[in-house]
Amino acid sequence: MSEPTRPPLKSIHHHTTAPHAAEAAALPTVVGEPKGVAEGVPTAVRSDLPRGDGRYPIAWLHIVAPKGAVPTATSKCACGRDRSAVGRARVLALIEDHEAHRNDCPLRTAQEGRNAA
Repeated sequence: MSEPTRPPLKSIHHHTTAPHAAEAAALPTVVGEPKGVAEGVPTAVRSDLPRGDGRYPIAWLHIVAPKGAVPTATSKCACGRDRSAVGRARVLALIEDHEAHRNDCPLRTAQEGRNAA
């Protein structure tokens, strides 16, 4: 007996027995300037830009006092000082302490002419 023939179907694909390697994706070029940058235009910030009057922040006092909520505050300094307070009385004490630290901070006392003004 002979095998009956199959009717042609759209979903049947003809496969070959030889394996095929997958195509490798092209890698982007990473050498040189970024795309879209004109030649001769610096891409990094230059260090010789003017810096204003030479002042920069050293200490930060951040106070949050929403209406009807408990106030909070943080006092941070570049010398490593980091303190926080919760509640009205403690926040007020931290504000005074932050102001007093301005006179005691080793980063500020090393500046010349601090008391000139």
